Amino acid sequence: MAEDTLTTVGIGRHGAARLPSVDVDSFNIELKDDDGFLGDRASKGAFRKILDDLRKPLRKNGDDPLGGKSADKISKSELDAALTGEDVGAAALVHGAIEEFARELAYVTSKFLKTKAWADTERIVVGGGFRQSRVGEIAIARTDILLKADGFKVDLVPIRFDPDEAGLIGCLHLAPSWIFEAYDSILAVDIGGTNIRCGVVETRWKKAKDLSKASVWHSDLWRHANDEPTREGTVKRLVKMLKALIEEADAEGLKLAPFIGISCPGVINEDGSIAKGAQNLPGNWESSKFNLPASLIEGIPVIGDHDTAVLMHNDGVAQGLSEVPFMQDVDHWGVLTIGTGLGNARFTNRHKDKDEKRDDDKKKNKD
Repeated sequence: MAEDTLTTVGIGRHGAARLPSVDVDSFNIELKDDDGFLGDRASKGAFRKILDDLRKPLRKNGDDPLGGKSADKISKSELDAALTGEDVGAAALVHGAIEEFARELAYVTSKFLKTKAWADTERIVVGGGFRQSRVGEIAIARTDILLKADGFKVDLVPIRFDPDEAGLIGCLHLAPSWIFEAYDSILAVDIGGTNIRCGVVETRWKKAKDLSKASVWHSDLWRHANDEPTREGTVKRLVKMLKALIEEADAEGLKLAPFIGISCPGVINEDGSIAKGAQNLPGNWESSKFNLPASLIEGIPVIGDHDTAVLMHNDGVAQGLSEVPFMQDVDHWGVLTIGTGLGNARFTNRHKDKDEKRDDDKKKNKD
C-alpha cells in the first residue's frame, strides 16, 4: 500500500524549511481576530462581497450599471472592461471595490508584517488568481501605497509569472542542483481546491543558471470540483495525467528528470503527510493513512531509467519560489496568494557568499 512505502528517495524532506536557495521562515500562518481568520478579509471572495455590497443600494432603484449578475458570476475580464469602459458608473463601482479591498489587504498585510516570522520583510510578491486581472494589479498597487503611507518600508508587487504557472515553475526550486546539470525538465503538480494542474517545466538552465528563464513547456488542467472524485480517484487521475506528460516529453525528446515537484495546500509534514489545511481537497487528505508522495511513487516508480523522487511543499511556498531569481537584491521577502483564501510564506535568501562565510566562521570557532 502507498502508506507503507518510503515517501522520499534520498533527495530531501517534504515541507522543508531549508531549500537550495532560501530558508522558509514561515508558511500557512493563520492569523485570527474576533471575526475569524484574517485571510478571509483579503480573499477573492472578499472582493466580490465588497463589490456586491456597493451595488445593493443601486439595485433597489434598478440602477446597477453592472447588471443583474452577482459579483461571483462576473468574470475578471468583464470587471476589467467595466473599469476602463465608457460607463463611468460601472467604473466607479469597480474602483470603489478596489479601494475598499486594498484597505482590507493593507490591514491584513500589516498584521503579517508585525509578526516575528515576518519581521524585516523588504518585499512581498502577490500571486493567486486575483492577480490575473487589471483590477487585481490596481488593488495590489493601491495596497502598496497604503502600506507606505502607514510607515511600512516594504514593496508590494505582482508576481511575474502567470499565477497558473508560477506554482509549477516554483517546484524547480525544490529540486537539487544535480538535476539541472543532467536534465532539462521536470514534472510539476499544482493542487488546488478546484483544479489540479500538471505540467512539464523546462529549466533552461544553460541559458540562466538562476532559473529565471524557466518556463512551462506543456500543462494539463483538471477541474476536479466538477467531478467530485474520491481521494483515491483523484490520485488515479493524477497518475494518469503525469504518465501522459511523460510520454509527450519523451516523444518531444526532452530529458525529463526522475523528479516530481508538488505544490499542495496545507501544512506539509516531513514525511509527506498533511497536518492541516487540506479541507478543500477531495476526500480526507489529512488522514494518517494517506500520503500523496508515496502514492505517486507507487503509481510511477520510475521515470526513464531511474527511481522516481517526489518532493511536496505548500502551494503558497511553491508559488513564491518562482520569484527566487528576482529577489536577490533583498534578504527577506514574502508571498501572498489571493484566491479562495490568502496563502502566505516568508523567505530569507541564502546568498552563497554569506552562507560560505558563515560556514567558515563556524569552522574557525571550532578550531
